[in-house]
Amino acid sequence: MEEYIATFYSHFGAIRFKRSCEAAGLTAAVMPVPRNLSSSCGTCVKFQARGESSIPEKNEEMEQIVLVTDRGFQQIYQAEDA
Repeated sequence: MEEYIATFYSHFGAIRFKRSCEAAGLTAAVMPVPRNLSSSCGTCVKFQARGESSIPEKNEEMEQIVLVTDRGFQQIYQAEDA
């Protein structure tokens, strides 16, 4: 299992994504965003998945998803600017 962090534009988006993770059988927790990742709302979801293909569907409130590595964070998704 790999560890990921998703950041959001709103707290509601984070809660909704956490529920999607749990419905897919993934371990997920809402927490404050780590200092070296930016976020509009300050809330993120840290979750575990078996690769990118097992990540639940992104919602319109999602800002980015990063893979947690030994060297830090590797961005795998960034929302397009509106």
